[in-house]
Amino acid sequence: MGETMSKRLRLHLGAEAEMEERAFANRFPDYEAAASADAAASAAAEDADDASPAPAPDGLGLPFHDDGKIIPTFTRRIQTKIKDLLQQMEEGLKTADPHDCSAYTGWTGIALLYLQLHRVTGDQTHLLRSLDYVKRTLRNLSGRRVTFLCGDAGPLAVGAVVYHKLKSDGESQECIAKLLQLQKSIVCQDSDLPDELLYGRAGYLYALLYLNTEIGPGTVSESAVREVVTAIVESGKALSREERKAERCPLLYQWHRKQYVGAAHGMAGIYYMLMQPAAKVDQETLAEMVKPSIDYVRHKRFRSGNYPSSLSNETDRLVHWCHGASGVIHMLMQAHKVFKEEKYLKDAVECSDVIWQRGLLRKGYGLCHGTAGNGYSFLSLYHLTQDRKHLYRACKFAEWCLDYGAHGCRIPDRPYSLFEGMAGAIHFLSDVLTPETSRFPAFELSPSQTDKKM
Repeated sequence: MGETMSKRLRLHLGAEAEMEERAFANRFPDYEAAASADAAASAAAEDADDASPAPAPDGLGLPFHDDGKIIPTFTRRIQTKIKDLLQQMEEGLKTADPHDCSAYTGWTGIALLYLQLHRVTGDQTHLLRSLDYVKRTLRNLSGRRVTFLCGDAGPLAVGAVVYHKLKSDGESQECIAKLLQLQKSIVCQDSDLPDELLYGRAGYLYALLYLNTEIGPGTVSESAVREVVTAIVESGKALSREERKAERCPLLYQWHRKQYVGAAHGMAGIYYMLMQPAAKVDQETLAEMVKPSIDYVRHKRFRSGNYPSSLSNETDRLVHWCHGASGVIHMLMQAHKVFKEEKYLKDAVECSDVIWQRGLLRKGYGLCHGTAGNGYSFLSLYHLTQDRKHLYRACKFAEWCLDYGAHGCRIPDRPYSLFEGMAGAIHFLSDVLTPETSRFPAFELSPSQTDKKM
């Protein structure tokens, strides 16, 4: 008994020390204190018969109005910083790897950023800049990998969307046709292709769903989507049987012989894709296969509210989109939307508290394992709940990113890329400007055309 307790204590103390090494202490006041200061400032202004309320003291107060619109002063700060960072990024990209065409660390990620800036601002020059990068990627397809983030599916899908927006339908259709030529290698059950998001089937599935939400339903046929979904489900069932977990976790997945939990390499990312409405997974599979598997992962949660990087890992240390609460939260939110059960929302909110406490990462400002990626969890939770606490927290993580480079963070290997570096922070800042339409790039899907009409 004593030895067990001492081991637990060692793990707990070790996790606390590691947390300090991995994240900066969050010194921002939380929403309640800021909202109280805001209310006090408004009341004081009313008493003084002043039409414009005085700002709350000591940087307290809310950076948005009651309707969730970002206040002009904060908007201007973000716009100025985006302009500054874009200039730094473009200069830095002159020495980037000319052969990296991936969305994760290469030119497709930059094309996605400019596509996002076009969406947010309506400025056609951003779309044309995206086209420049698309052309570069389509000349250099590697043929080695097949996913949206790390393979040829990303350049082809983004190329199809950019050409579609420019009304170049011939080039758009050519990209789609090339993307669908990859399908045979995806659905072959004899291949050693994994199922996860970065290098596996779920990453190819995202590319298909991306086309159907960005261009329109039917861009990729339902049968093509179904074929990939079936391959993912059958693969998960096979490993579950092999590991004798069919009853507890009907869909089990691994990458390099490890059963990862998070969004990038793990089950959270795969289940999240299977729950997307555009994937059209049948209700029986969702209820009898996906839901119990999600519940199995939920029960692996640490007492802190965080999640392990893999089922075999007992160390509570990573709070990243790729590993930990920042990725798992998206699975939980989607489960709440699909299954309408409060337990998923409750767990998601607990994840958000972990991210608030431990999400200002020393690793940098990027999407995969940085502050911007963590900030997206708050934007997504705000979409789901309309609770302004989550919008406030997103704004505070954006405020942290406004001091890009000033905190002494580690410099990533690809410092200007979408998922490791500066482009990801710019993407997040641009989404904070329009929080009602924000979405984590190469992961969250925009509402489909059908959803928009409803």
